[in-house]
Amino acid sequence: MRLLLVHNSYQQPGGEDQVVASELELLASHGHEVARYSAHNDAVEGLSRLRLAFRTIWSWATYWELRALIRRERPELVHVHNTLPLMSPAVYYAAGAERVPVVQTLHNYRLLCPQALLLREQRICEDCVGPRVPWPGIVHGCYRESRSATTAVTGMLSVHRMLGTWTRKVTRYVALTEFMRAKFVSAGFPAERVVVKPNFVAPDPGVGCHGGGYGLFVGRLSPEKGVRTLLRAWAQLGGRIPLKIVGDGPLQHLAHGSTPGVEWLGRLDHESAVALMKEATVLAFPSECYEGFGTTIVEAFATGLPVVASNLGAMAEIVADRDTGLLFKPGDALDLAAKMEWTLGHPVEMKEMGCHARAEYEGKYAAERNYQLLHEIYERVLERRPTESEG
Repeated sequence: MRLLLVHNSYQQPGGEDQVVASELELLASHGHEVARYSAHNDAVEGLSRLRLAFRTIWSWATYWELRALIRRERPELVHVHNTLPLMSPAVYYAAGAERVPVVQTLHNYRLLCPQALLLREQRICEDCVGPRVPWPGIVHGCYRESRSATTAVTGMLSVHRMLGTWTRKVTRYVALTEFMRAKFVSAGFPAERVVVKPNFVAPDPGVGCHGGGYGLFVGRLSPEKGVRTLLRAWAQLGGRIPLKIVGDGPLQHLAHGSTPGVEWLGRLDHESAVALMKEATVLAFPSECYEGFGTTIVEAFATGLPVVASNLGAMAEIVADRDTGLLFKPGDALDLAAKMEWTLGHPVEMKEMGCHARAEYEGKYAAERNYQLLHEIYERVLERRPTESEG
C-alpha cells in the first residue's frame, strides 16, 4: 500500500511519538510505501496566542499543503495520529477533498476532553463529554492550567462537533482498548467506525530472570500516575521489599527525605529501564487516570514480569487479576501494600503469572500480531471509499 502518516509531534517527546515512529517502521518493514506529513510543537513559540487559537481550529496552510502532498504521493489511505495544535482538523477535509479515506488513532481522549485525560484535580472527570460546547474545561482551565489555552482547544472541539467532523470525515477510528472504544461510542461516535487495536512492543526484549528481589515503577512522576499512593504503600510495607523508581516529572522533589528502601533513579534510557524490568519481581502501575493504553505494562509482560495495577480503565483490561498480575483499588495505599505483601508470600504463583504475562504479550502485543491487525483495518477501509458526505 501507499500510505500517508500525519502527526503533530509534541514539544516533550513521549509515548505517543514513539508509537508513531514504531508503527511507521513496522509498516515500512512489511514493504509499504509510507510518506509523512508532520509538524512539531516547537513552532508554537513563534505564534501569538490569537493566531495559535485560530490555527488550532482551522489551518489553511495545512489544508493546502496536505492536498498538494496527496496529489504528489498519491496514497491510498491517510492515517492521522495527532493534529493539535498546528495542523488542526483541516487534515480530514484535505484528505476528503482528494477522495482519500482517513484512519484516526485515538491515543487519548482529546476529542472528548480538552485536557485529553478525562481528569481534573486528580479525579476522573467526564463533564466535557456530553455538552456540544465543553465549557467546564474553560471554567477550570484544564488544558495546560490555562483558561486561554483551554478556550482554544474547546473552540476546536465545539466547532468540529457542530460541523460533524468527527462523525462524517473519518472513515475509521482506532481505539487502543475496548474501554476506550466504549467511551467514544457512548459519546456519540459511530460504533461501526471505532475498532480496537492495541499498541505493541518491539523489538521483543526477551524474558528476564527476575531475581533482583525488588519492585519497580517506571513512568512520569506526576500526580495522576499515583506516585503519592505508591510511596504511602511502601511506607506501610516497612522496607520488606525494595522499590526502584524510574522517571522524572513535577513530583521528583518527593525523592528528598523519601521512604527508606525507595531508590530514585531518575530518567533512564529505554534499554536501561527494560534491563531493570528483567530483574524486578513486580512492576507497580498505580495510575489514577484512565490511561490511554499503558505501554509500560506490556513491556513488563514481554519480559515475563507480573504487574500490580489500579483496577481502573485500560489497566483493568490489560492486567488480568491473579493471572498476569494483581489489581488494587485506585488511590488506596493500604490495598496496594496488601497486594505487594501478597507477592512476597507467593513466589510460585508470581512465577506462573510471569509466564502468563509473557504469553499475553506474544498473543496480543508482539509486532507481527499488531501488523496483522493494522493491515486488516486498512484493507477494510479501502473496501469502502469515502461517500459524498465524507468528501
